[in-house]
Parts: sequence; C-alpha cells; structure tokens
Amino acid sequence: MAVEIDIVYEGQLRCAATHGPSHATLATDAPVDNHGKGESFSPTDLVATALGTCVMTIMGIVSERSQIDLIGTRIHVAKEMVQQPIRRIGRLPVTVTISADKAAKVSAADRTKLETAARHCPVHQSLHPDIDSPIEFVWQS
Repeated sequence: MAVEIDIVYEGQLRCAATHGPSHATLATDAPVDNHGKGESFSPTDLVATALGTCVMTIMGIVSERSQIDLIGTRIHVAKEMVQQPIRRIGRLPVTVTISADKAAKVSAADRTKLETAARHCPVHQSLHPDIDSPIEFVWQS
C-alpha cells in the first residue's frame, strides 16, 4: 500500500506537505544559499532528517524486541552539499550517541545487532551510492 503525501506550493519557494494517513503537515523552504529564506527545513534537510530518524526508528524496533532501553539516544546528522558536477547532497555523516547509563546495559552482541540494523535502515539503503553516509556509534562510558 502506498503512502500518499500532498504538496501545495505557497509561493516564494515555500511548500506545505500533508501526510495522507495522519494529516500531519510540515513546511519546506529553500535554503538561503539557494534563493530561499531558510525559514524551515529545505527538501535536502528532510533527506538528512529522514536518514537520522530512520536509523533511530530501526534501532528502536530492535531495542524494543530485545528489551533494550535506548530512550534518550541522540542522533546528529550533518548535511553537506556539493556544487560539482551539480548541486546535490554530497555527504550525510550520522553520529549515534548512546548515554553511559544506557550503554553500560547493552552487551557487545546487542551493540553489533543494533549497529547492523541501523546501517540497514530503508533510507540509508535508498541513498544514491555517490552520497557518503557513514554511521558512527558512540557508546559512552
């Protein structure tokens, strides 16, 4: 079953998107360096956001199945654009940070399971191979 998203152009490089199933909405705006006002997520920001939230969602599924508490885990994604040969996302490094109190309770085998799952999230697997998208895990101690 397809998920439908409806988008309306509001002018001045701003769009309003509505998620069909939930009717939740979000706005996008072109970034300042590409003729926009930068007042909201840009479309490429949403790609970075999708990657980070997908990584966490997949880790969440595995953690809930294995009764591992990852509440409070933080993910940082840095979106780096390139201009040549065309303007596009060039790099999306992801850092997943698990706090010391949570990390202390996760076995080496479970860490491997979580990291493997994260690297196989659907967004990460859907990115063009020219986009460098390493995922680093910081298990604080």
